[in-house]
Amino acid sequence: MARSNSTYVVIGLGAFGSTVAQELARFGNHVMGVDIEEKPVSRLADTLTASAILDTTDDTAMREAGIDQYDVALVAIGTDIQSSILTTMNLRLLGIDRIWVKAANRTHHRILSKLGADRVILPEQEMGRHTAQMLNNPAMKDYMSLGNGYSVVNIVLPERLDGCRIGELELEERPDMRLLGIMRGTEFRDCTNPDSTMQKDDRLILVGKRGDLRAFGEEL
Repeated sequence: MARSNSTYVVIGLGAFGSTVAQELARFGNHVMGVDIEEKPVSRLADTLTASAILDTTDDTAMREAGIDQYDVALVAIGTDIQSSILTTMNLRLLGIDRIWVKAANRTHHRILSKLGADRVILPEQEMGRHTAQMLNNPAMKDYMSLGNGYSVVNIVLPERLDGCRIGELELEERPDMRLLGIMRGTEFRDCTNPDSTMQKDDRLILVGKRGDLRAFGEEL
């Protein structure tokens, strides 16, 4: 995967933060990892571009560490809500372009949103919804929420529809749902021709309202 032009600082190197930092680095990005404890910083020192043991509630220390030079910040501080809030405020004062923050609970989420965080993440709840969607519909292999009730889903075509035409899905009767394409193995296939035939285990990539997508998956 090609790297982006942005530079990233990840503050809080617990399980969540260290995973994000390592993945961003694996994609070839310039990533700085920051934690108040020495152990997590040392563990990732050879993986990330830069690292620092730092109290990010101190805006002067953050500036001296060069954090104000980064484009994107992720605050992944665990249960210390006060430190998370102060760190987010400091990042805003430093002029960081994009600030994402992991929240511990709904109250924390509301406070961070008021502080101007660009996105607030509740990882456990988001993954819980993701898991429930797939458990509720075994044909659904993956999904991504787009907001406002819309999602993109990946649904495996059942064996009984092997050889059927795309037109037989009758998607024109579902105005709030659209087939974006079909994945056959690692190959993306166009879906604009209604006479194109489908094969067992094709993955249908659809966008639409969650209720419509769920009903469609159940009908398949």
